[in-house]
Amino acid sequence: MAQVIFISGTPTVGKTTISEKIADDLNANLIKINDLAIENGFVLGIEEEKGYKVIDIDKLDDKLQEVLNSFSDDELVIVEGHLSHLCSNPDSVIILRAHPKLLKERLASRNYSQAKINENLEAEALGVCAVEAFELHGDKVNEVDVTDLAIDEIADVIKNIISGKNSYPVGNVDFMDWIVENS
Repeated sequence: MAQVIFISGTPTVGKTTISEKIADDLNANLIKINDLAIENGFVLGIEEEKGYKVIDIDKLDDKLQEVLNSFSDDELVIVEGHLSHLCSNPDSVIILRAHPKLLKERLASRNYSQAKINENLEAEALGVCAVEAFELHGDKVNEVDVTDLAIDEIADVIKNIISGKNSYPVGNVDFMDWIVENS
């Protein structure tokens, strides 16, 4: 199977932007997990209060594995999206993190409901995506704070992770200051 890299994180951390850049820079295949879910009818409904799609993760993972099996061993595949870390069989998982102060601005600019903004800020402060990914994938997970990095800098960090030059273990990003300030 191809080398498979999952890039995940809280909404608005930059997953799509950086995944597109990495795929372009490394001539990699890019799978957008949200598109895969929608195109294959894996949306079970919409969560009313926060307005996000509820996805059948098991069916999504089965379909992703089917798609990944179509690539040759020498190909690189980037799987981008907030749900990617919940799927199986990555070679590496990269969780992008950004300080909740920055995310608050980005989430508001997308006109998210206050409930959805609050949920995502809390999830980011607590590192929910990183914890979920670590529970499923262990040491394959890297956690990268992108708060103060430009796109090219983030791309360099991710390329070094993919090549095995660097690793950023889960637990190296701490936004608990935001929790303290907002409690």
